[in-house]
Amino acid sequence: MGFFTEHLAGRRDQKELGQGVWRRAHDRFRRGLDRFHQVLEQIQDQDLVTQVVPVANELADLLPRVRSICMTAQSFAPAESQEIPSSDGGWLHDLHRELSRAGNDLAQAAEALAMARFHGPGETTARSMELSTQALHRRAHTVTERVERAEELLRAHHG
Repeated sequence: MGFFTEHLAGRRDQKELGQGVWRRAHDRFRRGLDRFHQVLEQIQDQDLVTQVVPVANELADLLPRVRSICMTAQSFAPAESQEIPSSDGGWLHDLHRELSRAGNDLAQAAEALAMARFHGPGETTARSMELSTQALHRRAHTVTERVERAEELLRAHHG
């Protein structure tokens, strides 16, 4: 990406997401997704790549949803600092918590993927790879659940 393109993207992000907690939650998720794909690109084992690409696609499909959640939150509860805006019953804190945890779980999914690629030939390592990919799938499922919970919170309180 060139300087001008990056500059325009940054300005668009600032306009749509602000500079506060909603932007930070979005950026954390995006960084986790970038890291996941960086690890995936380094994998040499085609069997593992074949297993992981659908998971990577599912995680990538979550980014526009996270962006939409953060944009909506910024539109009615603007945040230009690191303080979560107050809300009845603290639901904005719950929303931010789900987004933060989704980003953290995504980073852990990237870590699980990095661990899954370290296996050698043989039956015991095949079992090890199976366990690693199961951990990766669980982590990815948790990321999806957290994004869905954030969407539910937004629908319940902002309709």
